Amino acid sequence: MLRLEPRREPSRIMFYVTPFLAIGLTLVAGIVLFAALDKPPLPAMRLIFIEPLTSLRGVAELLVKGTPLILIAIGLAISFRGGVWNIGAEGQFAIGALAGGTVALAFYPTTGWWLLPLMSLAGMAGGAAWAAIPALLRTRFNANEILVSLMLVYVAVLLLSSLVHGALRDPDGLNFPESRLFQTSLPILIEGTRAHVGFLVGLVAVLLSWILLERHVLGFKIKVLGQAPRAARYGGFSEKGLIWFCFLVSGGCAGLAGLFEAAGPVGQLVPALPSGYGFTAIVVAFLGRLNPLGVLLAGLLLALTSIGGETAQIAMSLPSATTAVFQGMLLFFLLAADVLVNYRPRWIAQRSAAADPLARSEAPVGTMQRLPIP
Repeated sequence: MLRLEPRREPSRIMFYVTPFLAIGLTLVAGIVLFAALDKPPLPAMRLIFIEPLTSLRGVAELLVKGTPLILIAIGLAISFRGGVWNIGAEGQFAIGALAGGTVALAFYPTTGWWLLPLMSLAGMAGGAAWAAIPALLRTRFNANEILVSLMLVYVAVLLLSSLVHGALRDPDGLNFPESRLFQTSLPILIEGTRAHVGFLVGLVAVLLSWILLERHVLGFKIKVLGQAPRAARYGGFSEKGLIWFCFLVSGGCAGLAGLFEAAGPVGQLVPALPSGYGFTAIVVAFLGRLNPLGVLLAGLLLALTSIGGETAQIAMSLPSATTAVFQGMLLFFLLAADVLVNYRPRWIAQRSAAADPLARSEAPVGTMQRLPIP
């Protein structure tokens, strides 16, 4: 019989091994899934994980999809390290795009070198301001930040849709729900593709977050708050200040990602701008073990499954939910494999009652047992 026994302390080896175990189990489950759909598994896996990397355009699209995931997940990793569960990055993403896009439309058709930095600052400020709502309710009224931040996602998406249908709608857009095209856009990183300098900003965010979490006293305080809140209070750390910091940083990163998406690949504000990046980034953060370098690799991996899933969907007539199923399985197997961090599996052979004197001595409550005669 297989039994899970508690470890004396969490296994550091399993902490880093389980993400690879989850990826392997996801691949196996994907093969089974494609076989159940009567599709050739190996060609399908090649389309998802290898085909996007065989061309320059595919690599560029990988950077485009990975940029918002990395930026949002970096902010969430800092927040989750502190035990602050900001689940509303999708809404902060939308508000950041809305705030930065509004700045661009306010100066339309004026352009200049200063406009894009101003839009970026507005995007970060918008995302941080939206994240400040659950921060205030958590620190002032002890509200559950998971529920508050999640419910604000729907408010943000509806607010974006309302303004795009109304005040921000393009007057020359034939009544379509979309804003004007921005007069400025992100500089292109790879000529002839959609890859933009936002990816370089993501790399800078990875570096800065690593310095914060691993080399700065503030990062130490955040980790202590997340692992031992009572010790943080005893050490004199400002719990409310750290909660505000985590919310504002994660909201600012999500807002900047939203602005990059609006000013980069999309080029305008549309109701469908928030396309699940905020929720997928939660998977990225945990798959990367809340480590900046791990988040970078996990963001590229999830971007690869997204691009490859779309390619396989077109080439093999797969359901549109293929990518979401892969990402969901990845999170499921990661959470399941995390059990091995605190528990070790042990095989215990079952013995018969005749061979086990302890089993023979056990009897139901209320019955008499025959005592051995000395």
